[in-house]
Amino acid sequence: MKTILHKAETRGKANHGWLNSYHSFSFANYYNPERTNFGALRVLNDDTVAPGMGFGKHPHDNMEIISIPLEGDLEHQDSMGNTTVIKEGDIQVMSAGTGVFHSEYNKNKDKEVKFLQIWVFPNKKNVDPRYDQITLAPESLQGNLQQILSPNKNDEGVWAHQNTWFHMGSFEKGEAFSYSLKDPKNGVYAFVLEGDITIEDQKLNRRDGYGIWDTDQIKLQSDSTSKLLLIEVPMSI
Repeated sequence: MKTILHKAETRGKANHGWLNSYHSFSFANYYNPERTNFGALRVLNDDTVAPGMGFGKHPHDNMEIISIPLEGDLEHQDSMGNTTVIKEGDIQVMSAGTGVFHSEYNKNKDKEVKFLQIWVFPNKKNVDPRYDQITLAPESLQGNLQQILSPNKNDEGVWAHQNTWFHMGSFEKGEAFSYSLKDPKNGVYAFVLEGDITIEDQKLNRRDGYGIWDTDQIKLQSDSTSKLLLIEVPMSI
């Protein structure tokens, strides 16, 4: 088993006034040659957007873009004709493919919106742009690693053009569980959303990231009330 630890305080940071963003991997003006990606996982940004503010219309291509709201309401508009508002419990995916423009704004004028912006390299280039979203039942996350994304259109959650699986779960102190990788060539990037979790022998705290590969299963234990995101991705791209 090989591992890499990214403590929360070692992430890149950008504060633009209207946007406070923490970067687990190199992004925009933050560049760390040792943290450009974890396999097919290219971007994991932890964003807080001020009331009424947001990202104006901008382009993407050949990337799978996943947004996971943590608090507040995020309004999405794109060149495919979609106008939606996503909030905590929603999972959004956009295949940029041949090219798409989109914007993201804080829908509310009186409170912040917090969300994760995740980019995954696709396994197919120049696909037709695509948008999808789902709403999770809160109880589906309790004491369970709920699948929220996979490569399969007919499987649980949304899907992406990559051999990747995302799971989320909420746990009470003392709960122990395990995760079996779907593909032995993949690795898992664990991101602690809230609380404290031990993975194998590594203690992790809020917003820590931990990459694990060259294994087929990992063991986890919740050391407090916690919430976790697991991202399984191919290690070679």
